Amino acid sequence: SEEKIYPREIKGRYATLRRLSMFVLLGIFYVGPWIRWEGRQAVLFDLPARKFYIFGLTLWPQDFIYLALLLIIAAISLFFFTALAGRLWCGFACPQTVWTEAFTWIEKAIEGDRAKRMKLDSGPWTFDKIRKKTLKQFLWIALALFTGYSFVGYFSPVDKLTTDLLSLSAGPWEWFWVLFYGFATYGNAGFMREQVCKYMCPYARFQSAMFDRDTLIVGYDSERGEPRGARRRGTDYKTKGLGDCIDCTMCVQVCPTGIDIRKGLQYECIACAACIDACDQVMDKMEYSRGLIRYSTERALEHKDYRLLRPRTLIYSGILATLCIALVTSLAMTKPVILDVIRDRNTLYRDVGRRGIQNNYTLRIVNKHNVAHDYALTVSGIDGIEIESESEFSVAGESVFSMPVSVVAPHESSRGGHVIEFHLKSLDDSNIVVVEESRFRGPTEDY
Repeated sequence: SEEKIYPREIKGRYATLRRLSMFVLLGIFYVGPWIRWEGRQAVLFDLPARKFYIFGLTLWPQDFIYLALLLIIAAISLFFFTALAGRLWCGFACPQTVWTEAFTWIEKAIEGDRAKRMKLDSGPWTFDKIRKKTLKQFLWIALALFTGYSFVGYFSPVDKLTTDLLSLSAGPWEWFWVLFYGFATYGNAGFMREQVCKYMCPYARFQSAMFDRDTLIVGYDSERGEPRGARRRGTDYKTKGLGDCIDCTMCVQVCPTGIDIRKGLQYECIACAACIDACDQVMDKMEYSRGLIRYSTERALEHKDYRLLRPRTLIYSGILATLCIALVTSLAMTKPVILDVIRDRNTLYRDVGRRGIQNNYTLRIVNKHNVAHDYALTVSGIDGIEIESESEFSVAGESVFSMPVSVVAPHESSRGGHVIEFHLKSLDDSNIVVVEESRFRGPTEDY
């Protein structure tokens, strides 16, 4: 229902940084599924097999704690960087901003600059207009579908996905998600654009809770710029009571959300700094000093000292550092094998005569390495306890192996309940040792 915004193209240091960010992030996204690592796809979230491959790291369902910890780190990072640097994420790295920049670049390449696009949209449907609009839509749809295809390539092996899509033999879910994410990209980046940031993104609504007077924002220096007014270059505007702002509205014309930054901080501002580049160019032409619009803080704009170290940033940074150290340490210390011991609940114990008292267990070994390992199993915790079943076996790479195990202890040392330990050691890698506790049950004293 709102009027379409036609942001003017601007050049400058922040515009260059924004485009560089777009190319780097899109490059990582589109190239990511094709990177190989140790003979397989480097990044693959294989949901049917319940395995997440991230380069040399393989995560299993038992590693869900790492995902929870990663989400907590992401949340704390959002609080920390917002309190410190405002909405820099929105202006330079948010997927909505990145893909909108790509779609806008296609639109500008085909339909021309701001004035030409406005004239084209308001004019009649001529052959030239139909040709440009059709070509633009074709490229938009192609980019959107390629985005959906690349996204699904992170969850389904991209080689097989490509073959299946080209041969029209892909499953219904692959087609659904390719089309769904393609449609979402097309709608968000092609049509809704700034309305996603203004009305749909929750971050824009609760960011004020994370801001304070020392948060970095895009700010207009009203003390220097007001009162604004037009004038010729070289005139003594101060004698007329004017500020540095010449009221050219360039800052409004380049804004992707269509706001006037001179009205103060607004939740629609995504901190893309396009208005800074535009205003600096105008200041250069007028031979005024730059910085009428700049990255600053509310406190700095009032000529007060900027406080980087304050309770909010110190607490956030401390929590964030602790969580990151915990995650890295946990990943570095994680064992490449998981041992689960499940005691037989049907039979508490069994008297096997001279051999002693027998307990039965089911062992579940998860080999998280991508190569097979030979293992030896031992048990301890009771004098004379031993394993009766096979104690050496091999487990294939990235597989789960289950086996029944019978454990026998002498009569005289097995009465009552005891804590025992199963020791699993790799025969071909001495660093792989896992210990798991369980319970051994025997007859009571009055048996």
